[in-house]
Amino acid sequence: MSSGERYDLSSDLNETYLLGPGDKVRATVFNEPNLSGDFSVGADGMVSLPLVGDVPATGKTTKLVADDFARRLANGYLLNPSVAMEVTAYRPFFILGEVEKPGQYPYVNNMTALNAIATAGGYTPRAKRTIVYIRKFGEAAETEYELTSSLRIMPGDTIRLGERYF
Repeated sequence: MSSGERYDLSSDLNETYLLGPGDKVRATVFNEPNLSGDFSVGADGMVSLPLVGDVPATGKTTKLVADDFARRLANGYLLNPSVAMEVTAYRPFFILGEVEKPGQYPYVNNMTALNAIATAGGYTPRAKRTIVYIRKFGEAAETEYELTSSLRIMPGDTIRLGERYF
């Protein structure tokens, strides 16, 4: 059974979050409203930004992508550009197994496994309520976790609630 950062609700997701397909970001270029706006990370992991085109985003923080955007703007477009970027909508999470309404749901900040289960309509009568299996976005294998009120869900996670045996 795993432990660690998934049980730490105090850490700030925005500083460590790695972008991926399905995320939506807002880029703000200081004093350049025509270059600022809302953009999506495409299935290819790129975000298409004004003037500079496609910028790699998957596996990077918003700060790294903003710095890359600023570097590209400084290469012949603007003098000392200042760029800020934030996530406006995270990719969805998925839940399956012994919940009433398995499926895809929008992620909200500081989501816990119990919040995700409630979003999916709650437990079925046969649900095992002590263990949950989570496959992190981009990983092939799922990990077993103790189901507590502080177990954090991340954007893109696939959650599976197992069946208990009587």
